Amino acid sequence: MTEKKLFILAFIMIGIYLSPLYILGENAHIRVHDNLDSNIAWYKVLSESGKLLAPVDSTVPQIINGLPRNAYGTEFSLIVWLYAIFPTMFAYALSQTITRVFAFIGMYILLRDHFIQNKDYIVINVGVALAFSLTPFWPSGMLSTLGMPLALWAFLHIRNGQRTWKQYLVLTLLPFYSSIVLGFFFFLFAIGVFWLVDFLRGKRNWHFLLALIYMSLLYVVVEYRLFYSFLFDDEPNSRDEYFHARLPLWRVIRLTFKNFILGHNHVMTVHSLFIMTVLLLGLYLVITKKLWKQEKAFTFLLVFNFILSAWYAFWFYKGWLPLTQKFHFLDTFNFARFHFLRPLVIYVGFALGLKIIWDHRKGWKHYAISLLIAQILLLFCFNDEVIYRKKPSVAEFYSVELFEDIKSYIGLSIEDYRVASIGIHPAIAQYNGFYTLDTYNNFYPLTYKYKFRKIIEKELFKNKTIRTYFDEWGGRCYIFTDELGKHYMFKKNSKKTLKNLELNMDTFKELGGIYIFSAVPIENAKENQLLLERTFQSDLSVWKIYLYKVL
Repeated sequence: MTEKKLFILAFIMIGIYLSPLYILGENAHIRVHDNLDSNIAWYKVLSESGKLLAPVDSTVPQIINGLPRNAYGTEFSLIVWLYAIFPTMFAYALSQTITRVFAFIGMYILLRDHFIQNKDYIVINVGVALAFSLTPFWPSGMLSTLGMPLALWAFLHIRNGQRTWKQYLVLTLLPFYSSIVLGFFFFLFAIGVFWLVDFLRGKRNWHFLLALIYMSLLYVVVEYRLFYSFLFDDEPNSRDEYFHARLPLWRVIRLTFKNFILGHNHVMTVHSLFIMTVLLLGLYLVITKKLWKQEKAFTFLLVFNFILSAWYAFWFYKGWLPLTQKFHFLDTFNFARFHFLRPLVIYVGFALGLKIIWDHRKGWKHYAISLLIAQILLLFCFNDEVIYRKKPSVAEFYSVELFEDIKSYIGLSIEDYRVASIGIHPAIAQYNGFYTLDTYNNFYPLTYKYKFRKIIEKELFKNKTIRTYFDEWGGRCYIFTDELGKHYMFKKNSKKTLKNLELNMDTFKELGGIYIFSAVPIENAKENQLLLERTFQSDLSVWKIYLYKVL
């Protein structure tokens, strides 16, 4: 099959993969964790707040009586503008399309120009690029991981002296559709080490270094809010109480192999079955046929892959504790994310492994193609519409009509009162325009965390799990309860009730709280100075909301 036909087939496959988002719209099923429960609501809040272009010291009043504007990231990110211009699900579908198309193009030209240049392997190059583009990446990460092949293609060309406007265009545009903390800090660090190794070997490639500096400085400009907050904002924030170094050695070793074999939720590669088979077969052939010199790129990537998993796991080793106590930035910045390089490493290794099987095992060419096709079909099984089909659809999750009914019933100007949620994510109320005292954000004032903690301190005292979760991280500033634990998606068919709730409603009122949206009935509401005003439910919603007013 010709390159053109393979390309057409690949784009048709990407189109089929994305089609549920365009066909179903808000009735589509997509990821809830770190997606519907957070980022998508954040984009809507930001776009409707009038603070999208606000100064670095401004706040968004809808969240926690004034969430720092910088918590919502830079306005130079294209994804922010997609959600500001288009309806939520159309923006989401466009973002998915942009990311997957450029992931495919980037991986294809990287393999074609730098790893597998012989046109006899066009099927491998196109097939692996297609598989890479179908991985279930974290949606708001954009091209933070899936754009790495494109960036590596540009850097390798510059390193080899093949500099054109195309390479610099790639390095210029990628920072506007990716995040430095969600991938490219670690990529640029690795490229810096690559340049340093060249330098120590006597290769003084200044164009390579200048390209690296250029892209790094561009990220500083694009992510100016992040750098301002990190370098110049002296107010303590919630990340100052993030403690990660707590695992004993045996659990770290277990986590190393778990990550190596299964991967990570935010950078899912779906490599455990067919790709791992290819990597192990490739390693077997390298060993038995003594292909160390010919296949040094494959062996390096396989070892590097394992090192990245080990680094990820050992970042949580409690032996780091003395260092994290001495150097506070080791807690506030997540250096474990070097493992975000793994999608790039794994899929380039996958391509090289297929080539080894193709070349060095007589008659196994068809097996290599079969394993590649199997991986692509497996990735189709990880389509959001398949994986999350039993979760609420986007429309069911946000339940706009239901919350409009609540808004109308309350009848007050929405800026004049504050709400909080129990048993459901506060992002739902935020998406529907309510001003919330609770939130899910990784960056908010530590003083607010302490104030909010007073509301739930008796519940935290009862339950070590939620106490540790809140006190040693606190990104989810939720009304946690001992009886519900770390669960916040109780649907209308739930039989769960709260029998022994103990909240400090005086603090709740001090913060401006008037209403609580609870997904479960509170049997001792009166003891908590709460009055059940009304319940709300709809055939179009998965929630039943018990509206409680503070007495």
